[in-house]
Amino acid sequence: METFPVIDLEKLNGEGRGEVMELIKDACENWGFFELVNHGISHDFMDTVEKLTKEHYRKCMEQRFKEMVESKGLEAVQSEINDLDWESTFFLRHLPVSNISEIPDLDEDYRKAMKEFAFQLEKLAEQLLDLLCENLGLEKGYLKKAFYGSKGPTFGTKVSNYPPCPKPDLIKGLRAHTDAGGIILLFQDDKISGLQLLKDGKWIDVPPMRHSIVTNIDDQLEVITNGKYKSVMHRVVAQPDGNRMSIASFYNPGSDAVIYPAPLLIEKEAEKGQVYPKFVFEDYMKLYAGLKFQAKEPRFEAMKTMESTINLGPIPTV
Repeated sequence: METFPVIDLEKLNGEGRGEVMELIKDACENWGFFELVNHGISHDFMDTVEKLTKEHYRKCMEQRFKEMVESKGLEAVQSEINDLDWESTFFLRHLPVSNISEIPDLDEDYRKAMKEFAFQLEKLAEQLLDLLCENLGLEKGYLKKAFYGSKGPTFGTKVSNYPPCPKPDLIKGLRAHTDAGGIILLFQDDKISGLQLLKDGKWIDVPPMRHSIVTNIDDQLEVITNGKYKSVMHRVVAQPDGNRMSIASFYNPGSDAVIYPAPLLIEKEAEKGQVYPKFVFEDYMKLYAGLKFQAKEPRFEAMKTMESTINLGPIPTV
């Protein structure tokens, strides 16, 4: 059985750099996911973020979730639920403008910790994008520029808790989907599993590892790499015991960024040609909002149709 890819970023600075870059390349081309260790974010700080996140759920969200379950009669369901996820979530926006000061119920320590955590994850995301550029043969900074738009990238965090579920065979924690944006950095619970990805027709567990950051490729990187890297379907399986924490930070294109396959990659594979369309990210997101839990291919086809009717200008640069 294949081993889930674990990347030790500390080895980038020594003789093992070539091996690490090859591991990243293989993970991007064949898995769409990998797990980072020695990524530069302090373990003590991650423990603080986890503690504050779990405290916030208990204080501010747990009761509301129980009331929602009761109001919908979810504990007594007898057939599979296909239009609901067994999760309790809230969202933070960091870029282009932060809304962290406007989120109710966050105490000051938690607010401060999430702000700092986002800052560190943003730097890690940009480091990863440059490593992808290096593997793809693109100039350093190309992917960041491709995401830039007129106001810079979009960066935000979805904080989720997956409480114990009485009918995990009938209700998914989070239904299967690919992510719409650029790249996701996930700090997940190391004790309670649930995240799975679809590989070669089989669902594979993304192993919980203490202090790791799970990374996955999203739809826009599939487009920019002309399909060399692919976003993959993944889901969260609800568990009968324990409350699984998930902090997923997404580094996405700006809303007006124009997304299209990198010309250099099309040149390298001339016989393949340009497989993916050119579009404005915001238009893709409008389409995605209603089709998140369906296959991605029809979304790309719909954007091709839109491309033929709209004349898009050149890519904005920094």
